[in-house]
Amino acid sequence: MSIDFQETPGLQVIKNWMAEKDFSPFNFQLETWEKYYKNYSGMVVAPTGFGKTYSVFLAVVTDFLNFPENYGDGLKLIWITPLRALAKDIAKAMREAIDEIGLDWTVGVRNGDTPLKERASQTKKMPDILIVTPESLHLLLAQKNHLRFFKNLKCIAVDEWHELLGGKRGVMTELALSRLTFYQKKVKVWGITATIGNLDEAMHVLIPSSAKKTKVVAKEKKKIEIIAVLPDEVEILPWAGHLGNKLADKVVPIILESKTTLVFTNTRSQAEMWYQILLQQHPDFAGQIAIHHSSIDKDLRIWIEENLSSGYLKVVVSTSSLDLGVDFKPVDTVIQIGSSKGVARFLQRAGRSGHSPFETSKIFFVPTHSLELIEVAALKEAVKQKVVEPRVPMVMTFDALVQFMITLAVGDGFKEAELYKQIKNTNAYQDITEEEWTQLLQFITIGGGAFKNYEEFHKVVIEKGIYKVTSRRIAMLHRMNIGVIVSDAMLKVKFLGGGYVGMIEEYFITKMKKDDKFILAGRVLEVSHIKEMTVFVRNSKGKAMVPSYLGGRLPLSSYLGKFLRMKLSDSLDAKSSEKELRFLHPLLASQNQFSHIPKEDEFLVELIKTRDGFHLFMYPFEGRLIHEVMAALIAFRISKITPISFSMAMNDYGFELLSSTEIPLTEENLKIILSKENLIRDVLSSINATEMARRKFRDIAVISGLVIQTYPGQQKNNKSLQSSAGLIFNVLEDYDSQNLLLKQAYAEVFNQQIDEARLKEAFQRIDQSKIILKFANNFTPLSFPIKVDSLRQSLTSEDLSARIRRMQEEAMKKGKKLFR
Repeated sequence: MSIDFQETPGLQVIKNWMAEKDFSPFNFQLETWEKYYKNYSGMVVAPTGFGKTYSVFLAVVTDFLNFPENYGDGLKLIWITPLRALAKDIAKAMREAIDEIGLDWTVGVRNGDTPLKERASQTKKMPDILIVTPESLHLLLAQKNHLRFFKNLKCIAVDEWHELLGGKRGVMTELALSRLTFYQKKVKVWGITATIGNLDEAMHVLIPSSAKKTKVVAKEKKKIEIIAVLPDEVEILPWAGHLGNKLADKVVPIILESKTTLVFTNTRSQAEMWYQILLQQHPDFAGQIAIHHSSIDKDLRIWIEENLSSGYLKVVVSTSSLDLGVDFKPVDTVIQIGSSKGVARFLQRAGRSGHSPFETSKIFFVPTHSLELIEVAALKEAVKQKVVEPRVPMVMTFDALVQFMITLAVGDGFKEAELYKQIKNTNAYQDITEEEWTQLLQFITIGGGAFKNYEEFHKVVIEKGIYKVTSRRIAMLHRMNIGVIVSDAMLKVKFLGGGYVGMIEEYFITKMKKDDKFILAGRVLEVSHIKEMTVFVRNSKGKAMVPSYLGGRLPLSSYLGKFLRMKLSDSLDAKSSEKELRFLHPLLASQNQFSHIPKEDEFLVELIKTRDGFHLFMYPFEGRLIHEVMAALIAFRISKITPISFSMAMNDYGFELLSSTEIPLTEENLKIILSKENLIRDVLSSINATEMARRKFRDIAVISGLVIQTYPGQQKNNKSLQSSAGLIFNVLEDYDSQNLLLKQAYAEVFNQQIDEARLKEAFQRIDQSKIILKFANNFTPLSFPIKVDSLRQSLTSEDLSARIRRMQEEAMKKGKKLFR
């Protein structure tokens, strides 16, 4: 008969260890340990800084202390983490705890940064705890005789599950778990997550079949202080990208008054730019400032993380590469440059400051243009209402499944019926049919219908009922290409005299000539020459190009869009506590005087005539990606009334259609143009869905192995990948239109690029709104930033600034006569 958990010797050891450090366990930690003791799988939900890691890690340690006879040699706990940067910190925290508790366990890290010698050592003798990424776990499954690694496995923990859920790396995690729980029927699975809007669904995706599963939600809450950095004056006609630089003199004192500051940007190019801005504004930061993103040399990244933890660094400029992390205790301030695009991301970043329990997380919001200050009010409202976006899991991603099937075939092989049963048990593939499964088996063995005559697509053979890869070349290439993140080919950047700087995307560097300058890792570098996959550089000074990356811009979440509309609606009646909206009053008053500020139940349309032509602006506040589709749709519907051509521009708040001829828009036909009827039919007529699917197919072809990106010593560039994938796409379109990968390309266009569900919701909302049509002879505060974005594509930065000044001066001269 089992004893009460509170009386177990293991718990007493853990409590004594914590007491020696002047700690005591939180209730959610105690609850997790007890549920684990009672053989539950589950999910822990707790704020940053409250010891989520210890809740699951110490559950396993406690269980071992209680029942050492149940544990064999080797791997006991697999810890899956989304970021390599996280692994080192987690391993350090675990090792310290294990040593102080007095266990002889070892902790290993296995990912792309792990040296080959260490990986070989792990393969011979696995550590007790192994910290992996989804990709490195799949690589383990691709090894021969890999079952030996998992024979004494007791628990699989998935850290920061919310970061993996919603993408194909989440699907990779599901697939790996399906195999490991097949190997070890009694293994427990625990997820660790921040708050998201669909916690129950998140737990089901991670643990689809366990009869005993539970959700442990911490009652402790993190206090968050959101502070807007306000410019000295408000621009009536705002534009994106310049205001942040002007606010550098206000950012520097914030950093100086703080112990250690993290400055978050949304892109690598923005991070490089802000590193330079801060150094120029305050040269004494030299030696105390660093830049951290995924393209920087691994050793430099590790040095930055260590010196951030020690407090040596005063400020680190980062992208999402530091969104997650165990503990940077010295960090007491976070600065967000520009829109975070979502509530969850903003909260995640805020939580990087005041990391200890009950400390207040302090985050400063630096707008890149005045209108972003409305976002501060929107974020505060979302935090107050405790509203966070859901992470919608991906389903029926056949490219990831094909890759996984070949991974298992490269390893010890698989039995068809056995694997089908496992796959059906995952959330991602619960709806797969036997017919689709048969198609996939044919695809990996004989290339499917279209490629049965091409040997290179016959990757898997069947021997005595086992599907396996026997070709060493196919196995090698597959292992080199495991993963679901497809980026442009990356070139190494090295100094002529030796020394590695980082990585740069090929499409950017190929535009540069000898002696051209660019910025990477905070340094101004001059191109010497390019040899094979390496750019050789020398240190330089002066003006330089900031690399742009193909990663693109983050989409605005529908939740943040909703709060933006709400705050804009009430902006002129802002409460005294909403200082951001009070500060924006001149801009908002101008918008209201010369056009209109839409209420929550209204939809604003502006027709503006300038010497450039006739402009149509609409403001759905649904994010750039949705606006791209909406702009094409509205242009198509107008062209059905009268033949007319448009150029388009958009930002997160709205979009513009520009024509050289007058746009035939009235209040009557506007209702037809904005109708929710025949929505998808008209979308398909307004966009080139085939071309969009063709672009999507590039990634699908690489993930599924139809196109090989990485070869020994070389990587195919973006152009070459697109060309190869395009040829295959054409063949499938012509000869195998029911191919699952082809169908997936179209499905991804609708679910991700067009975002059919969100588009329908937007038009449903517009249908129920009062449509407000306003006419003007110059740009309004809402329309101006969209117009500037359209000019940015065709003008240099100097020409753009001059053009903007002229447009602003013209608007000021015309004043109130502009609008009617």
